[in-house]
Amino acid sequence: MPDTTGMSASVAEVEIAKKAMSVPPGTFRHTVLLAAKRFKSTWAELGKLLVQVRDEAKYEEWGHASFEAYCLKELHIKKQTALKLTRSFSFLAKHEAPEELQQHEFPEKAPAFEVVEVLADAEERGQLSPTEYKSLRDSIWSPEKSPTELKKEFTERFPRPPPEPPPESLQVRKLAQMARKLASELAGSRRVPNAVAERAAALADDVEEIASSVTDA
Repeated sequence: MPDTTGMSASVAEVEIAKKAMSVPPGTFRHTVLLAAKRFKSTWAELGKLLVQVRDEAKYEEWGHASFEAYCLKELHIKKQTALKLTRSFSFLAKHEAPEELQQHEFPEKAPAFEVVEVLADAEERGQLSPTEYKSLRDSIWSPEKSPTELKKEFTERFPRPPPEPPPESLQVRKLAQMARKLASELAGSRRVPNAVAERAAALADDVEEIASSVTDA
């Protein structure tokens, strides 16, 4: 799993280790800290614990205003990373029998994070049904392909929809900004005739006037 915490792995591990020393061993909080320290190899362990921290509002007991603030300040995990971990584990918990997730091998032998993340995203978009997951289950729990190959395969099978175009008003405002910038640069160039710079400035005025009148329905 790529480092998306915003800190180098070594720095984050040192900070987490320091925090763990101040928390009583054997407590749930201490367990989460240790899981955060090793989550790159056992992402499902941390995902499972974070779901519990979030759902039971444990972060409030530990002096944090929000789940996101707890993850960032205590575990050195960004909001987006915490979301990916909890969503991916919740995906497995939804589709797997509880006893499957309680086996001794789990979470060390959980499917690769990057693969589960693609499937969780696909389900969230309504592209993956429970029946389809069952048909794919063996390929992710007992993979014959590498995580990279599976991720590519599933990404192509469940493509993200193209992003929606920005609002028309935003597009026109950007054009106005570009026109004004061009006019300013032309006016500042000694090699550009004043007549050309003046036409550019007039054009910028026109585009800005249009931008001020455009509204999105």
